[in-house]
Amino acid sequence: MMSFPAVSATVTNKDADAAVLVVVEGESRMEVAISAGGTESICPSGCFITTPSGDRIGLQGDETIEIVNGSAVVK
Repeated sequence: MMSFPAVSATVTNKDADAAVLVVVEGESRMEVAISAGGTESICPSGCFITTPSGDRIGLQGDETIEIVNGSAVVK
């Protein structure tokens, strides 16, 4: 049996203040706080996130996202 490394989206907060994202994976909903300049890995199986500015974005789990002025920039 082969195992593959888990892939997850990487979110970096470029703002001067902490950012709180609402992450929804299936039936599970949680808030993830990312400190100013901090980076978190989220959504290994895909999810929806809501940013501080209210943007709602669907992720597959392999994206790189930056929070800039409360909005998500997907790279």
